[in-house]
Amino acid sequence: MSSYNGSDIVILEGLEAVRKRPGMYIGSTGTRGLHHMIWEILDNGIDEHLAGFCTELHLTLKKDGGVVVEDNGRGVPVDLHPAKKIPTVRVVYTILHAGGKFNSDVYKVSGGLHGVGASVVNALSKKLTVEVRRDGKIYQDAYENGGHPITELEQGMLPVVGKCAKSNTGTKVTFYPDDSIFETVEFKPETIRKKLKEIAYLNKNLKIVFKDEHTGEEETYLEEFGIQSYVRYINRDAVPLHKDVVYIEGKSGDIEVEVAFQYTQNYGEQINAYCNRINVADGGTLVTGFKTALTRIMNQYARELNFLKNNEDNFDGKDIRNGLVAIVSIKHPDPQFESQTKNKLGNTDAKTAVDEVVNIEAQRYFDKNVEVLKRILENIHKSFKARTASDKARKGVMKQLLDVDTKSKLAACSSKKAAECEIYIVEGDSAGGTVKTARNRRTQAVLPLRGKILNVEKAPLEKILMNNEIKTMIAAFGCGIGENFDISKLRYDKIIILTDADVDGAHISTLLLTFFYRFMPELIYQGKVYRGLPPLYRVSYDKQKGRKKEKVSEYLFNDFELEKFRKTGQKITELQRYKGLGEMDAEMDDTQLWETTLDPDSRILAQVTINDTVEADEVTDVLMGSNVPPRRQFIMDEAKYANLDI
Repeated sequence: MSSYNGSDIVILEGLEAVRKRPGMYIGSTGTRGLHHMIWEILDNGIDEHLAGFCTELHLTLKKDGGVVVEDNGRGVPVDLHPAKKIPTVRVVYTILHAGGKFNSDVYKVSGGLHGVGASVVNALSKKLTVEVRRDGKIYQDAYENGGHPITELEQGMLPVVGKCAKSNTGTKVTFYPDDSIFETVEFKPETIRKKLKEIAYLNKNLKIVFKDEHTGEEETYLEEFGIQSYVRYINRDAVPLHKDVVYIEGKSGDIEVEVAFQYTQNYGEQINAYCNRINVADGGTLVTGFKTALTRIMNQYARELNFLKNNEDNFDGKDIRNGLVAIVSIKHPDPQFESQTKNKLGNTDAKTAVDEVVNIEAQRYFDKNVEVLKRILENIHKSFKARTASDKARKGVMKQLLDVDTKSKLAACSSKKAAECEIYIVEGDSAGGTVKTARNRRTQAVLPLRGKILNVEKAPLEKILMNNEIKTMIAAFGCGIGENFDISKLRYDKIIILTDADVDGAHISTLLLTFFYRFMPELIYQGKVYRGLPPLYRVSYDKQKGRKKEKVSEYLFNDFELEKFRKTGQKITELQRYKGLGEMDAEMDDTQLWETTLDPDSRILAQVTINDTVEADEVTDVLMGSNVPPRRQFIMDEAKYANLDI
């Protein structure tokens, strides 16, 4: 037995932990994580705006690969920190969980990661410079190679590098992402533009200037009407039932409430919720408050205007919200989210505040705009009649799911405890056979799909339920679909999409995710959906052990990891590339598939999350919808970033 003592315990000092596990802090080391670096620095300026001190943000992509973010807020404090005895700006940029957002006297309302963002960006940069303008002076601090300070302090303080007007305050951050950490350090201007547009909508009268030195283009974002314009933007390709976007605002206690909504001729509803300008994808209490108030108000008006007779039941909430596109945004001094991902707000006072403001202000609006109200009620009544007529047929199809035979396809697990069970959705019988052989039969179920499932975007539920593969999945999960969905009946804690690392595999994954998002979104919001990430390569090399050499193998999951391995100088004796799961031997003498893909202790799973509901809807519609020109444009815009294996 090998020894295990204090010398085996590794202590990661300062920002080393961030560099060791960057995905824990920014989500990934791919394109998404790269752009998250920008969002974290922008957040500091936006918080200054929310506090009433910042009116402008400037973002520049430099030709040399750097990013510059500048605000005209108060400027990060440069005085000596009372506890750390170093300049406060250095505390903010080198120590995790250090920031003014913990102090409600400094920031009444804020989002972000509470003191994590700035230091994380520094940790993942090969170079970062902070320039602070305060009290008529310009201070500068610089770091390199993951946040190591290179600026010499003068009597313990930052050096003054220039002068400015006392009214000229703010912070300027320039950083260069570390290309040894990120798979790419090439930013996408279009991704940045979309984000800045959203920020402008959610932060009324905040001027944002974006400059791309590669093209010389400069754009300014400034929204006078805030979320009103946001709703109009979301509905730009839809047919609205009423021209003007309904906008209401108010305050309940310390909570500020803004709501904007418009009805369209589209089917379904889209409610996008924000708390302190953080998109809470699964809504939570603020959305509940909005729905409650809207349902009550519309039923009240329906009876007053004779859309409902005295002996008739109230309209259902689903009918009332059919065709609705809404933004619900609140500012809360102490938001409590139900998970670390901040997908759902839990504050009960948020429900009360939104309900109260919407109840008062919506009635005030509709009393002055009766024609808008009548058009909405007509749409609700039409939706009610259509739903009632189709309910009987739909229920008949739903009953058929009880008779679906899953035994011929599903390799079930023996455990009946949902909390410890998981189901792998795999591509075809070949992969299914391999995974069935390698799995843990007690807790891991396997469901092979024969062919590609239906593209459910724009398809009615009745047609979707006729697809055999979809019916099998619904029956296997046990939690229903659409209006009949009940996550408490889900038989598995994890639903894992496991497809080959090729074009067909990616297409199948996309079809499955579209289905889950449109008809079982709660699965995603509750963190039940994952993508399994099997390795792409297996490299073998000789490792010296004493006087002998022994053969060692490692699994690599993408081309970036392979390139990093080659740079180590280690001579590769054998390189195997896996095109599909079927190439992995699952027999007892070779447990490749178990070790890399199925073993909970060593596998890599990517949890499917939704960070931006507006973007999720747009991307799903563009990529999977029936409108071809936007999809063609998307492909043309993204083609230059594609890494094709041909």
